[in-house]
Amino acid sequence: MAIKFDMGLEESLSIEPASDPQRLWPMQVIQNCYVVKDLEDACRRLHRLCGIGPFLGGGRGELGQHVYRGQPAPPIEIRGVFVQSGELNIELVQLLSTTPSAFHDMFAAGAEGFHHAAMFCDDYAARRDAFAAEGFAVASEFTVSFGAQICYVDARATLGHMIELYPESDIIRGMYQQTRDAARTWDGKDLIIPWA
Repeated sequence: MAIKFDMGLEESLSIEPASDPQRLWPMQVIQNCYVVKDLEDACRRLHRLCGIGPFLGGGRGELGQHVYRGQPAPPIEIRGVFVQSGELNIELVQLLSTTPSAFHDMFAAGAEGFHHAAMFCDDYAARRDAFAAEGFAVASEFTVSFGAQICYVDARATLGHMIELYPESDIIRGMYQQTRDAARTWDGKDLIIPWA
């Protein structure tokens, strides 16, 4: 059965529920990520616009053991930061490599914009596979430096952006907590602070 939404438009919006919505729901977005041309400049712009800070991170990172749309691919090289805005974490990512990836699917070199919403999964593999079964391709899957496997699911046809899936990880949860703590205690001096 389709679900109808009356959004004050000329036509109502109907969507077909997932064949097994329990596999995809509930989903709690914990982060929005933007691809940026210049990380330092983007931090300054976002701070001026929203008054948020500090930005944690800033170093180079490699997303290794990369699989792009089912095929082995070179690692993705990035620089990135986390910053807290109320209950929402914001990530800024500057691409350093030109490797085919979920990032480059959306943004050519030098382009900027909203890339993904991130969420944790109780069962990473099951949630990833459920998205794939519903027609949402896994655009990039990789392993981060501390061993967690993460992926970007291509939801552009439905949402206009990617979805990042995390496994439950004390390290990743700790990064989010460190960002919240830094926002509460920030003295306003250093805009970008390396991870502790």
